Amino acid sequence: MNGLLIVNPRSGSGNPNADELVAEARQLGLETHQLRDGEDPGDVARASRADAVGMAGGDGSLAAVAEVALERDVPFVCIPFGTRNHFARDLGLDRDDPIGALHAYAGAERRVDVGRADTRLFLNNVSLGVYARLVHRREHHRRRSQAFARVRAWATVLTHRHPLGVTIDGESVETRILLVANNAYGVDFPTVGARERLDEGKLHLYVPGDERVGERFVVDATAGRLEAAVDGEPDALRTPVEFRIDARALRVLVPQ
Repeated sequence: MNGLLIVNPRSGSGNPNADELVAEARQLGLETHQLRDGEDPGDVARASRADAVGMAGGDGSLAAVAEVALERDVPFVCIPFGTRNHFARDLGLDRDDPIGALHAYAGAERRVDVGRADTRLFLNNVSLGVYARLVHRREHHRRRSQAFARVRAWATVLTHRHPLGVTIDGESVETRILLVANNAYGVDFPTVGARERLDEGKLHLYVPGDERVGERFVVDATAGRLEAAVDGEPDALRTPVEFRIDARALRVLVPQ
């Protein structure tokens, strides 16, 4: 198979490093591309004619390449190379073995669901409210030490006690945190666990004390926009935002 591997050398902090991963990928006959500052992984994938496109990076960098795989109807390969690697974990990959995950290019294909926030694709979840604010503040302060950024972000969040002021499918809901997930998570706020499956074909919307299951939700806010964390990355969503599920839309390769 003519496969492309895109590597974000700034992802994560573990072993192997990007050069080792690229060298191993080339040994397997894969085309490789290490991202430069400001380069979009989706643009790189879109310029390739590979039979399968893969991304070695954290959760936040996977969706752009998965979107291209959907557009071209080719398989997507996830290489765990970030800090948490939630999507890789829920696929059943060993999050500590990115080199082993390269064998997915010659592996088995399965189909999984993807979520949409309007047109924005997400593989894991979209968080609104407290956690999203934490992600935004952490990003704002990330140029300083990471430890200081975490403390500063949590301090900002804990002193902000106002509810989101949102409606869900027209119903007013008082909450400081809202999570829309692609398939069901084990959730015990503020902790989010793992997913048992990725092909249920359902969104799960969580607020403290309530869970809703469906194929579509509309979240609105009088503010006209909401701070969001999309697969752990900061973003801002214009409201109303329509969340929907694309069932078994994404072809994914995993090691045999």
